[in-house]
Amino acid sequence: MKRFWTDVTIDEERVVRLDGRPVRTPGRAPLALPSTALAEAVADEWRAVGETLDPRSMPLTGLTNAAIDRVAPSPRAFAAGLAAYAETDLLCYRAESPIELVRREAEAWDPLLEWARGRYDVHFEIVSGLMHQPQPPATVTRLAEAVASRDPFSLVALQPIVTITGTLVGALALAEGQIDADTLWAAATVDETWQAEQWGVDEQAAEANAARRRDLDAAVRFLALLE
Repeated sequence: MKRFWTDVTIDEERVVRLDGRPVRTPGRAPLALPSTALAEAVADEWRAVGETLDPRSMPLTGLTNAAIDRVAPSPRAFAAGLAAYAETDLLCYRAESPIELVRREAEAWDPLLEWARGRYDVHFEIVSGLMHQPQPPATVTRLAEAVASRDPFSLVALQPIVTITGTLVGALALAEGQIDADTLWAAATVDETWQAEQWGVDEQAAEANAARRRDLDAAVRFLALLE
């Protein structure tokens, strides 16, 4: 779509407007934001559009569309899908060897699990290897409750954070201000970093990782702008 607007504004209901007309989601709902900070950031994405609109350069707008169209109609169902990651959280699946990788995983992941134990009063089953190990039902239930308590905009930001990093525990720690994006990224990429040190950097893998990091940073920024 070619740019057809000149002015981008925000009305009193925090709806982004193009030349006075409200921007609408793909589902035709007004693009209304829950905070002024997020509304300004989304408006800035529309102001920055050149001759042609490229949705890939507008991640905050994309997350807003998803929050309004996909999550808000059924937030509990969306939260349940996200909470399912508690069953296979990255932090619970450890390498069997070499000892240096085992140590690095423990250093990066144990503090996050310890935080979650204290925060949610839960227990985790830690596994060496890739064989699936069910987590205690009480743990899954408690983490699901923590996810379900969030609003649609917070949920839509959590989804890419969880799926990119593979850890629901880490995503919740970030959402609650216990860690920052760099710490979470370092924890999520312990194995990749180790492999790169041993065998060198694969160019395609590096490009994919850079794209994942951009998506993660956009979701983290979205989450921060809600406050």
